[in-house]
Amino acid sequence: MAAPTEFDRTGMERICGFVNGKGGVLKTTLTANIGGLLASFGWKVLLVDMDPQGNLGLDLGYRHDPQDDDGTGLAGSLLFGTTVIPMKDVRPNLDVVPGGSALDQAAAALISLSDRNRAKLALAQSLSPIAADYDVILIDCPPGNEPLQVAALGAASYVVVPTKTDKAGREGLLGVANRLDTVLDVNPNLDLLGVIITATSSTAKNVHRTTREAITETFGNDSVLFKGMVRHAEAPAQAARDRGVLIHELEEQVKAAPKWWEVRKGTAEAGQNQPRSAGNVAEDLYQITHELVARLEAAEKRNAS
Repeated sequence: MAAPTEFDRTGMERICGFVNGKGGVLKTTLTANIGGLLASFGWKVLLVDMDPQGNLGLDLGYRHDPQDDDGTGLAGSLLFGTTVIPMKDVRPNLDVVPGGSALDQAAAALISLSDRNRAKLALAQSLSPIAADYDVILIDCPPGNEPLQVAALGAASYVVVPTKTDKAGREGLLGVANRLDTVLDVNPNLDLLGVIITATSSTAKNVHRTTREAITETFGNDSVLFKGMVRHAEAPAQAARDRGVLIHELEEQVKAAPKWWEVRKGTAEAGQNQPRSAGNVAEDLYQITHELVARLEAAEKRNAS
């Protein structure tokens, strides 16, 4: 079944793909935590895990549960054009289409398709029947799997690019720009929502300047750069993934934990070690989430005018 180049995107106006050709830039962390925060604000959210590693399930705590199909359902939808069936209520207002190793086979099959438009629109076709059920859909794109990246960008209305400030992260920006060009024939209105600096130190001013220059060179100006950044904090990131909770949920656990003097006095029992920097990262993610919403609303106003 060949997919037409003119694709009806009614109801698909708020699909954001988190993409960078380099790994380790917090694409999954941002997808999970922004999605979780929006859901906690009352938005109806769908997360789509296009990564064969399936790490979105670790951040949300469902990885290897019986309901986690390791990407089998999504892979079948991509290959046969059927509607994806999400896992419901992973959090209140939050549904998820799981990823996993089955997507490697789907990627190989997409490469072999003679109809390149069909491959580019594989995810769009699968999401189209349910997209209007959600206020926003966020796609966690794999770092280096071209057919899955292209399918994700073929479905997205906006792209968010997380990047570190190192050379590899900056070079990844150019890879994203090139990948965007490959889907403009089937998705001509795809828009860059912004670039987010991640895993950074707020004191690294010279490095940030270099990254800003790379963004300007790649995308024409630096207005695409989010004002907010996500600080490097290994302890809360590891604790959250180990426990299968989001950063704002970890922050709530930290606040609810007994204080050391309560344990010493014997009025409370010691619990898990709590990373003190969870609040800092949670604050960063709150800011990024609010800025993403503001950018979405601004883009929608521009498109409506």
